[in-house]
Amino acid sequence: MLTTVRNTPPDAPCFPEVGVLGLVPDDWDGNWQPRHQVLSRLSRYFNVVWVSPAQELWARSGHGGTPVPPPRESLGPNLTVYKAGKLLPRLYRPAFLASFLSRLRLKKAKQLLSDRGCRKVILYLWRPEYAEAVDLINPELTCYHIDDEYSFSELEQPLSESEALLISRVDQVFIHSRALLEKKGDLNRHTRFVPNGVDYRAYATPVAEPEDLVTIPHPRIGYTGILKRQLDWPLLFFLVKRHTELSFIFVGPQSSHPEVPDFIANLSKRRNVYFLGAKSVRDLAAYPQHFDVCVMPYQRNDYTKYIYPLKLHEYLASGRPVVGTGIRSLYDFADVIALANSPEQWSMAICNALGSEANAAEQRMKRQAVARKHDWEILVEEIAKTMVMRLGFSDSAVPQELHASTAL
Repeated sequence: MLTTVRNTPPDAPCFPEVGVLGLVPDDWDGNWQPRHQVLSRLSRYFNVVWVSPAQELWARSGHGGTPVPPPRESLGPNLTVYKAGKLLPRLYRPAFLASFLSRLRLKKAKQLLSDRGCRKVILYLWRPEYAEAVDLINPELTCYHIDDEYSFSELEQPLSESEALLISRVDQVFIHSRALLEKKGDLNRHTRFVPNGVDYRAYATPVAEPEDLVTIPHPRIGYTGILKRQLDWPLLFFLVKRHTELSFIFVGPQSSHPEVPDFIANLSKRRNVYFLGAKSVRDLAAYPQHFDVCVMPYQRNDYTKYIYPLKLHEYLASGRPVVGTGIRSLYDFADVIALANSPEQWSMAICNALGSEANAAEQRMKRQAVARKHDWEILVEEIAKTMVMRLGFSDSAVPQELHASTAL
């Protein structure tokens, strides 16, 4: 039976003998995603290593296989970022060499946990392409977190055999949207629904207006997040042209989708459109509370029906009115956001959101109450509790804070 170590430094994790290897598809210093939110907060409970993806052989520029200190967005001292050195590139062929290099990378990352005294290792996979890792090391617990439809197809695709096998093999599955739960949740009896969340304090605490917003006139219709092809760009053109009295503000980086620059260039020609660029995870939190309406203008297709927008609870935490496309995950929140499925419906919904009823104190509090229940601290506590119980901790060994979360 595992036990917790009580006589540890104040900044030590609750379970210092347990380490998490997070296999992720991006570097730590990229755009913050659910995996950043989850793994950084798991470092309150365990020692965590963020294992950055190995670079292709022909695109080497890297660190020499040494741990990299996380930037300021890190939420704890027990998180280490590992980047493989130039002698451990990602290969695909020959298979035996690719597997050998993968094993060495994992061994080096795992050693970082051993150096911190970790005797138990949780292998936490964030993409199906890392399935091989289950057989390359010998972890005490394997987890697979599904936070997207990884076919990324706008047309429905059957579940791949490789992902189905991974889901059935791991010890624990976490799924972030109801639609994905319906599609993939019956393959492993140890599956939990864990939605996306929000740093509630950051988004709900009133802050000064960002400087690049000051000169933009109200009413402001705002979007925060990656500018990508999944947005309904024709809808945005329609709204911008119809409502010249409104300022449309976009805060976030451009995706690598080739069609996006043209969309942005054409919208930028309109006098009532403002693209403010990418912001740090801390700075981004200030924007929604200075919009008049927050929007989620997604396309409706077989990809977006599976998403759970990260910005949903960020918007709600700001208290501002929210309008979104009627996709599967948003219907669950139809009592606190307005849903629209046509340009005319969008136009009407935005106008209504600017009205006194939508901006009443009661409605603001209702929106924030929903967001508060989805604070990342609560959600990650549920993930951590699931992990330690799966590792065999008794209830008496679990720190009290793991019992204090709000039921979802």
